Amino acid sequence: MKQRILPALTNMKDFEHFLHSSFEIGIFLEVHIAQLKHVRGLAELHGKKMFYHIDMIQGIKSDDYSTEFICQEYKPYGVISTKPSVIIKAKQKGVYAIQRIFLIDSHALEKSYRLIEKTKPDFIEVLPGAMPDLIKEVKQKVNIPLLAGGFIRTSKDIDLALEAGAAGVTTSNKSLWRDFNK
Repeated sequence: MKQRILPALTNMKDFEHFLHSSFEIGIFLEVHIAQLKHVRGLAELHGKKMFYHIDMIQGIKSDDYSTEFICQEYKPYGVISTKPSVIIKAKQKGVYAIQRIFLIDSHALEKSYRLIEKTKPDFIEVLPGAMPDLIKEVKQKVNIPLLAGGFIRTSKDIDLALEAGAAGVTTSNKSLWRDFNK
């Protein structure tokens, strides 16, 4: 992924800000199912590619059936989920899949490694992303590009995540939406 910062959008105002930015790829974290047609149309009009966090689409259950529906009807660039069935279905539909994992403790991390082996996502998003030592560890363990997200509060957090091996950083903090691609 060439884009190092992935704006994470939580509402339509953030989406409008993203549409007028130089970023090509964005992530819609929270959206209602009834807004997806409008979001898709505006994204296409502005030449933007969208990831949708399937687990957080309001008005629809996050499972493989809803993933198939979202992929067929709204043709996202990709999806994000914590659920294995969503990741597997997205990949079957030819859509990029980001497996979100939470770095809570060693047990959760080991469980995540087993999950990643099963789902084989295109990307992994590690949360919290402000933990460069764990980003390095996960990157060494799996051969899948990592995104760092959660608790990314400063430019230094972004720098540390990228230096630790993250391919990119997801953030909803608009003050951090700047070009790290150079």
